[in-house]
Amino acid sequence: MVLGRSEHGDSPVEPVTLKILVAGGFGVGKTTLVGAISEIRPLRTEEQLTEAGRPVDDTTGVEAKRTTTVAMDFGRITLREDLVLYLFGTPGQERFWFMWDELSEGALGAVVLADTRRLEDCFAAVDYFERRSIPFLVAVNCFEGAARYPSESVRQALDLDPGVPVVLCDARDRESAKGVLIDLIQHAMRYSAARRRPVAG
Repeated sequence: MVLGRSEHGDSPVEPVTLKILVAGGFGVGKTTLVGAISEIRPLRTEEQLTEAGRPVDDTTGVEAKRTTTVAMDFGRITLREDLVLYLFGTPGQERFWFMWDELSEGALGAVVLADTRRLEDCFAAVDYFERRSIPFLVAVNCFEGAARYPSESVRQALDLDPGVPVVLCDARDRESAKGVLIDLIQHAMRYSAARRRPVAG
């Protein structure tokens, strides 16, 4: 546990810990993002893809992928001495979606990673967080060779509410991934404040 100091520097303070989910379709870069940003060796639950699973796991566009997350990825990053994020990468395949309910318990919010080559693969994650009123943003992972589209085009394609942020990122780059997490925290704080605001009338 990381300990910070109070403003007066005389006593340690317990950092605030927040739980963040990293979701999205199969092969979109969730494990890569968690690994790029985690300050500890990330816990991974990857297994080799098998021929038996090929009819179930659609590898179109990610034919070179050889492993898949079967439970979760876990990492940690200290943004400030008094703020620690715990990252939980969700499995992307439909047959593992039953785990999402448990992983989302107590989460501040979620990053939905998207690949413009297979944008439809993140519909399920977007729908999941919308139905459960969990604040999220969409982070478009800029793969090499993938077409680049303006954020507004991605928003329209996914039919997102105007308040849902859409950002571009490189899941391999620590600073890029860190920026996504900061954007998510800011969005989640605005989302929570708006829900607490009394309705006039």
